[in-house]
Amino acid sequence: MTHNAHLEQTIVAPIEFAGVGLHSGAPVTLRLLPAPAGSGIVFRRTDLENYEISATARNVAKVSYATSLMRQGVLISTTEHLLSALVGMGVDNVIAELDNLEMPILDGSALPYVEAFLRVGIRTQRRRRETVRILRPVEVRDGNKFIGVYPGSGYSIRYTINFPAPIGYQTACVDLAADTYGKTIAPARTFGYKDDEKKLRDMGLIRGASPECTIVLTPEGPENGPLRFPDEYVRHKILDLIGDLALAGRRIEGHVVAERAGHAMHTALVSRLLKDRSAWEFAHIPIEDESSEEMMSSTTNSEVGSPALMSI
Repeated sequence: MTHNAHLEQTIVAPIEFAGVGLHSGAPVTLRLLPAPAGSGIVFRRTDLENYEISATARNVAKVSYATSLMRQGVLISTTEHLLSALVGMGVDNVIAELDNLEMPILDGSALPYVEAFLRVGIRTQRRRRETVRILRPVEVRDGNKFIGVYPGSGYSIRYTINFPAPIGYQTACVDLAADTYGKTIAPARTFGYKDDEKKLRDMGLIRGASPECTIVLTPEGPENGPLRFPDEYVRHKILDLIGDLALAGRRIEGHVVAERAGHAMHTALVSRLLKDRSAWEFAHIPIEDESSEEMMSSTTNSEVGSPALMSI
């Protein structure tokens, strides 16, 4: 988020990425385009006559090891890292063109997106930003797994994970209103256990996984270290959660708590929240400075901010 938090934003110029899908292994080119105010985030399959799918909960398809969108049989897979970067950096309106079914995994984090946004700039638009303000708690439970969203100012997340060695128990909290996403969350990479590789590949998954885009774990530790943070694993779960909650269609205004959750529970929370109209309302972020109606503001590295994430 930039200092014009009450106004919508888009990127200044087109950005292009090339890579492979994490699960399909298919080559893909992704092009991000500036979009008019009020457009939201729209994916466009250029290989299928520019078919468009909005990044909203009603288009959520299969959710297991990644979050996918589908409309009338057209699929776009592994959307969470881009969506996370857009929300984390306060970009409301973008068209994402891709020429295959899965987003590129890049380095396994959201950092390449953030760096690209900072390189081309982020432009303020003449439309008030609308949020989904939480009015009362909404929770999803599944055994010892849990996720809930609660009323509160700003947008904060507390996430707890408990995985086999070498990860174990980790908890982290982040305040997304503090403009620190680019430094504290975006660089955290996806991870997986080497012992699970054959099983997942036999299921048709992780065909594009490699040490260049995934932290490969053994009981002794990561094979391809060093880590970017001591608690990189839980930070990546927060990254994924931010992307999945973007499917509410607007930035959340409230406090999110998750314990051992995953993509399925993240998107189940969005679905349950949106179905309960008494639990939320549309709201506008207060205008801090009525004179700050300039049409152009470029986010620079200095504006990403100092860390506001606490590990426990």
